[in-house]
Amino acid sequence: MRAPGRLLLLALLAAGAAGGRGTPRDTLACSQGLACRLLDTDMLCGMEPPGPGHGLALAELRLVPALRCVEPMACSPCLEARLRLALLPATGEPRRPVPSGIPGVEDGGEGGQWSPVDGADSSQPNVTGLLMLSGHAYASSRCVAVEVQAPLAPALPGRPLGWVIFQCFEAPLGSELHVTAYTNSHSHQRLNQWQRVPDCSWPEAQAHVPHCQVPRLQVSPGPKEVVVEVQGAAVGHSYTLWLYHNQSHSAGGSGRTVTASGPMNYSLPADEVLPCLCLQVWPETQDPPRATLCPFSHDTKAWERLWARSQLVLHAGGQELTCSLSAPCDLPAELVPCWQPEPTGPCQALPGLQQPAVGQGPQEFGGLRPHPNLCVQVWSGGQVQLTQCLREKALPGRADDLLLLERRGNASLCALERGACTPLASFTSTGAGHPGLLEQELRRDVAEGQCRQVWHPENGTGVVLWACPLHKYLRTRWALAWMGVLLGAACLLLLLLLKKEDVKGWLKSLRADYGSEGPLRGRRALLVHAAEPVAERAACALTAALHPLGLAVAVAPGGGSGVAAWGPLPWLHAQHRRALRDGDTVILLLSPAAVAAAHRWDAGVGAMPGAGAAKSSPGPRHGPNPNDVPNVAPCEAFAAALSCAVPALTAGNGRYVVARLEALVPAVPPALRAAPAFALPSEMGGFLKALAGPGRRWGRWPEPYVAALAEGLRRAVGE
Repeated sequence: MRAPGRLLLLALLAAGAAGGRGTPRDTLACSQGLACRLLDTDMLCGMEPPGPGHGLALAELRLVPALRCVEPMACSPCLEARLRLALLPATGEPRRPVPSGIPGVEDGGEGGQWSPVDGADSSQPNVTGLLMLSGHAYASSRCVAVEVQAPLAPALPGRPLGWVIFQCFEAPLGSELHVTAYTNSHSHQRLNQWQRVPDCSWPEAQAHVPHCQVPRLQVSPGPKEVVVEVQGAAVGHSYTLWLYHNQSHSAGGSGRTVTASGPMNYSLPADEVLPCLCLQVWPETQDPPRATLCPFSHDTKAWERLWARSQLVLHAGGQELTCSLSAPCDLPAELVPCWQPEPTGPCQALPGLQQPAVGQGPQEFGGLRPHPNLCVQVWSGGQVQLTQCLREKALPGRADDLLLLERRGNASLCALERGACTPLASFTSTGAGHPGLLEQELRRDVAEGQCRQVWHPENGTGVVLWACPLHKYLRTRWALAWMGVLLGAACLLLLLLLKKEDVKGWLKSLRADYGSEGPLRGRRALLVHAAEPVAERAACALTAALHPLGLAVAVAPGGGSGVAAWGPLPWLHAQHRRALRDGDTVILLLSPAAVAAAHRWDAGVGAMPGAGAAKSSPGPRHGPNPNDVPNVAPCEAFAAALSCAVPALTAGNGRYVVARLEALVPAVPPALRAAPAFALPSEMGGFLKALAGPGRRWGRWPEPYVAALAEGLRRAVGE
């Protein structure tokens, strides 16, 4: 302990005098020339014990932080009370004999006989006084009585006698303690002082108080979870573990707290591990020291998760382009505006417009006006992590606009294309660049304000970007190209007219193909569909459209004599045999119910013995046995048709065409994939060619007729 001045050469005295009730942890020390002892270390405050009350006065009270230790590493904080004593003026008469009746001179009272004071003659008169110390905290109070003996000479009244040091008043870390000291003399002098007990920022508390010893954090990553281990925590003490995202733009980081007593392990899912995830642990004390660890800042997978959860949003509502980058962590990235004429093509960075990503609020690109070809890329670590474009927004400008760069000072223009800026004099582009005339038109439009200014620097220096409508310049050239095509067609027609015989044969074939009798005259077809409303509407629409072409169509169900009486199966078998014999076309119309019947047919055949081999290797010579055809209900027309069609298809007999309603049926069932299939109404032209057969050369069907037929079928299905 340090003593103020030379008189504070402390000598710790044992508190084991007779009658003392001090605890072994309380100590009392006096400076040289004084004798003191503890009378009571836990007396009732306000009830002072009887004792001598002559001559001692309090000159100063000082409170000093200290530690009370049971073991070297098991200490608690306290305040040490240091009292400077002096003589009262009334007792300061020099060398006046002391009457034998003064208590404590010949008899030590309750404390026993005093031994002579060091350096003083045994016949020298002494003065004895009683000191009371009280310490009051928020939830506790304690009072202590101390008896002090001091020589009368050579001290003068008001001169200091020395120091008495009591150790100590305990209180919680960081709390306030009110200490009062007074004597039992007639002056009733009191000294009061408020003092805060040190918290864990005191170095000696960090080294010796268990509550102030911060545990260590150990992280063990795994494939599915990360284990956080709190090491070095004292058993029985409470600690808080905090997991949070460290963000510079966030005022108070939100996170997850876990409270535990003593050492602990905490498991964190690997999906929640991000580069900015930090861990912090501290003991449950006031203003505790904290241990912080951010172990994932260089984790590659954590960065991949962060970019997957980040989002770039472009705002084009005002006159300037703005964007917002949102992410759970700070992103060391750069925002780079670029120009992308084609959705799958490269995006060329605009010079001088890149800027660092700051925070999560909106960021402006000063002077950059929105255009459908503008995009913003997020670059980090030399790679593009995020890209967002304005292509889907309704903005002025076209995707085929040409981007020109004008350098201020020399007024030169160049075209930004394929990562370079090509001067207009030598500008070439696949089907777009036209030196000479195009260069003059572009310069004129830029000068007259016909091109749209995309970017203009705020300070008026540097470069300016212009978006010029390239389609305007190409329109004239396309007109010239069409004129050349028409001229070539006229020459070809003239050449054909010179050969009359060939022209006559060509016209005759046209009359035969597209005559009034119809291109399918003499052909017959059997149209089979399922018994459901959408299939019936589609069958009626097809029959009505094919009849003017000369195609005779029999529809099942819904046609044939005696169907209601005999059921669909005998009639269908008769129609099917006739179609095979006469070379007619069998049209299988696939609707949802028809597909379900085909799947049930497949399941029925596959469940029979020997059906697996036939199913695994279909061919004209390995067809299923007719006896293996599954039984169907008599009124299931499409299932009955499958009983006839699938064996013939497998054997390669007959002419079959599958018509799939593409809006309702995504694919053709496996049992019918041997026949040519067409998705209606989009493949109506191919369907008509299949009905015409390979024996006739129809060429290209008239597009207006095919479109009208497709539209009629589309309306029938959509009703």
